[in-house]
Amino acid sequence: MPNESHENFLDSLLRILSEKYPTKESIYEKLIYLQSRLSLPKGTEHFMSDLHGEYDLFSHIINNCSGVIHEKVDFCFGVRLTTEEKAEFCTLIYYPEEKIKQIKARGLDTPDWYLKNLSQLLELSKFMSYKFPSFKVREFIPKNYVSIIVELMNTRPESEPAQSTYHKKLLDSIVAIDSGADFIQAFTVLIKRLAVKRLHFVGDFFDRGNRPDAILNLLMTQPSVDIQWGNHDVVWMGAALGSEVCAATVVRNSLHYNNTEVLERGYGISLRHLTLFASNLYPNDEPLKAAEKAVEMIMFKLEGQMIRRNPDFKMESRLLLDKINFEKNCVTIGGNDYPLNENVSFPTLQTDSDVYTLTDDEQKIIDELREDFTASQQLKTHVDYLYKKGSVYTCHNGNLLFHACVPLNEDGSFKEISFGGNNYAGKNYFDYVDQRARRAYLKRHRADLDFMYFLWCGLLSPIAGREFHTFERAFLSEESVQKEPSDFYFELIDDEKICNAILEEFGLDAKSGHIINGHVPVKVRQGETPIKANGKAFVIDGGFSRPYHERTGISGYTLISNSRSMRLLQHKKIADIKTALRENKDIESESHIVELRNTRLTIGDTDHGKKDIRDEIIGLHKLLEAYQSGKLQQK
Repeated sequence: MPNESHENFLDSLLRILSEKYPTKESIYEKLIYLQSRLSLPKGTEHFMSDLHGEYDLFSHIINNCSGVIHEKVDFCFGVRLTTEEKAEFCTLIYYPEEKIKQIKARGLDTPDWYLKNLSQLLELSKFMSYKFPSFKVREFIPKNYVSIIVELMNTRPESEPAQSTYHKKLLDSIVAIDSGADFIQAFTVLIKRLAVKRLHFVGDFFDRGNRPDAILNLLMTQPSVDIQWGNHDVVWMGAALGSEVCAATVVRNSLHYNNTEVLERGYGISLRHLTLFASNLYPNDEPLKAAEKAVEMIMFKLEGQMIRRNPDFKMESRLLLDKINFEKNCVTIGGNDYPLNENVSFPTLQTDSDVYTLTDDEQKIIDELREDFTASQQLKTHVDYLYKKGSVYTCHNGNLLFHACVPLNEDGSFKEISFGGNNYAGKNYFDYVDQRARRAYLKRHRADLDFMYFLWCGLLSPIAGREFHTFERAFLSEESVQKEPSDFYFELIDDEKICNAILEEFGLDAKSGHIINGHVPVKVRQGETPIKANGKAFVIDGGFSRPYHERTGISGYTLISNSRSMRLLQHKKIADIKTALRENKDIESESHIVELRNTRLTIGDTDHGKKDIRDEIIGLHKLLEAYQSGKLQQK
């Protein structure tokens, strides 16, 4: 019976497949295409991390594809264009609309200017399209321009006079009907999509910088993206889903980093009532500083309630409000008393009852904030996108991607973590965490919303891996208690054997695979390197966020994997848009090859080739056999 059921299942699949491929000839065509496609070079992948709201920097990197377009222009045109001409041409590709406006303002938008740039864009597009099958190139072209651009790319003006005349007439007609600017923009979209096959973001779009909303808007226009959630992402996700403690934390962080614009203008979340409330509590402070103090206390109270509800989180060390001795003006931590900073006050702590209970006014404030977060359509759109494209981890083309850490014991073994009486470790724990985060999105149960906060700041969270000492840093000057304990992963990541064990745990080949994560800024200025364990792991948080530039000494990393190598771009200085347009300035980066492959990788070596394409080939062969044997009739 089992064999008969299996045969019936296969027959059903073949009949479904025959609807799409009703004849042997249709199968021949598809098989030839699929077999040939496996031999094309693997597409280029870019990996980035910890953007932290720095839209201007991110926008420039997206538009110049981390410098790849400049390299392609250099290779394609060589000495035919001067350095200045190539810089001008690259700026046109990065910012076509703005550059054309600039050209028009200078009265340089002549027919010859349009013809020259259209010809160069066409040449570059042809050169960059060799990695892709024709159908994929068509998909990359903005749909209103597909037929003409495909026709231009298929002409061979060098082959014979008629083709040359036809090619020239196509370009002349574009300019004659005043559509040159539109076609230039369409070509630049195509070139950017040809430059990078897939974008990987290893977490943390939010906080510090003031335009994470603009980053996500731009990201949503990109054709191929995956995201591994960072802890700054999950706390915003939790706030959007209705978690009060996540909402309080997001507001506190925005006030702390002085980037409230994203709340009020980006997502329509008002701070008016909080600011009025805080000004009465702390009349001697600036309004935003007072608001930070007020919401921070709301956060600590809600955090305490959440910790008491969830003993599995193992966060009891964060219950500090009830450890304050007001008579001695100190707080007891680990059996030791530490004096509170001068001028610290707690006007909303109700010492005659449970200190973790909100006052009526605090409850009104958090109720309003929660309502604003859950009602924001723009934030909902972005959180929907983060869930659609995101996950706790991703295995892609032999690489393991996650934001922070795989929880480890001191000896490098996988740490067992208990929830609801069940133990989890390694990949099993990551899968459990992903499931809980998705359940929060689908069900909005309080226990799962609490879990989103645990992911933000729990020592046992694979997305944080650190015990946050926000209270100590806010109210105590003793440095020893401000230090935040971290998972052993961060100490052991440079051990090649441990990296190999992690890759194998996730079903990847330890010989060829890599771990790629962010979360911890690499202090290049102090001699730190993002390359760990002899190239088995990469920590690619180079500090995109401007507050980190002084600390890291650079402006971020892009890890690039193409068919021939893996290389790390260390961004030294990134021109802003105005400077780029005015002076044709580009990104200044140092490129370091971290792995040079002996043989060129093809699509057949990728996950898509090994699984999807090869499975389709096997199915088509079986359908062809069914047609040839008479088991199925052609239509």
